[in-house]
Amino acid sequence: MSTTDPNPPIQRGSNLRINPLLTATWMHLLLSGVAFIMCLPFVWMVLTSLKPLSEVGLDTWMPTTYQWSNYRDVFDYENPDINRRGIQFARFYWNSIFVASWVTFLQVTTSAMAAFAFSRLNWPGRDRVFLMYLGTMMLPGLVMMIPNYQIMIELGLVDTFPGLILPAAFSAFGTFLLRQFMLSIPASLDEAAEIDGASKWRVFWDIILPMSRPGLITLAIFTFMGNYNSFFWPLVMLKSESHYTLPIGLMYFDSSRGQSTHLLMAAVTMSVVPMVVIFIVLQKYLVKGIQLGAVKG
Repeated sequence: MSTTDPNPPIQRGSNLRINPLLTATWMHLLLSGVAFIMCLPFVWMVLTSLKPLSEVGLDTWMPTTYQWSNYRDVFDYENPDINRRGIQFARFYWNSIFVASWVTFLQVTTSAMAAFAFSRLNWPGRDRVFLMYLGTMMLPGLVMMIPNYQIMIELGLVDTFPGLILPAAFSAFGTFLLRQFMLSIPASLDEAAEIDGASKWRVFWDIILPMSRPGLITLAIFTFMGNYNSFFWPLVMLKSESHYTLPIGLMYFDSSRGQSTHLLMAAVTMSVVPMVVIFIVLQKYLVKGIQLGAVKG
C-alpha cells in the first residue's frame, strides 16, 4: 500500500523567476517616461520661442504659425516692430563663451598640476596640506564672494573679464577629481621614466596627463557648464552692459523688452545650444570619466 506525503516539498524559485527581457523592457519604459517628463520644459521653451506674442498665454502648446523671425529679433539691437531698445545678445553670447573657456582652461591646468603634486610627488606634510585644501570645499561660494570682491577691488579688476576669470581659476574639487585618477596610475611608470632620464615635468606631461584624459575632459565639461551658467558672481562684478554674460543679459533682456516672453524663450533656447553640443560630442568621455572616478580611490 503506497502512502503519499500530505505536505509535498515546495519547489522554491520555480515560479518566482523573473524574465530578464521583461525586466529590461519595464526598466526602459520607466526610464523613457522619466526622460519624457524631464524634456517637457525644454519642449515648451522651444515651442514658445516660435509663437507670436499673442499666443504665448494660450493653453495650446503648438503655435498656429511658426514665427522663426523671433530668433532674428533677439539679435536686433534696435527693432522697429517692437519699438523698444534692444540688447546686444551676440555680445552677451560671446562674453559667456569667452569667460567660460578661459576659466575652464585655467582651472583644468591648475588642478592637473596640483593633483600631480598631491598624488605623484613625495614631500613633507603632503597629505595634511591636501586635507586642508580639500576642506575649502565645505565653504559655500556665497561666503567667499565678499572677500573675493574685496580682493578684486584692491586689484582694480571690478567690471573686467579678469575679475570674472581669476577667482574661478582654482578648484579644490577639480584637484580632488584628478588626484583620484592619478592615484590609479601605476607608480612603476614614473620609476621607469625617471630611470630613462625623464624629469618630473616630462613624467607629468608625457605620461600622467595622457593617461588622465577621461578625468581632464570630465572636469572641463563640469567647469565650462558651471561657469557658462554662472549668475551671482557676474551679477556682483559687472557694471557695464558690454561686459554682461548670458545669465545677466537674459535678466536685462526681460526687464528692457517688457512682456516679450516669446523673444525671451528664443534667447534662452539659443543659450542652451552650446551645452547640448558639448554634451553630445563629449558624452562618452563624460560617462567614462564619472565611472572611473567612482571606482578609483
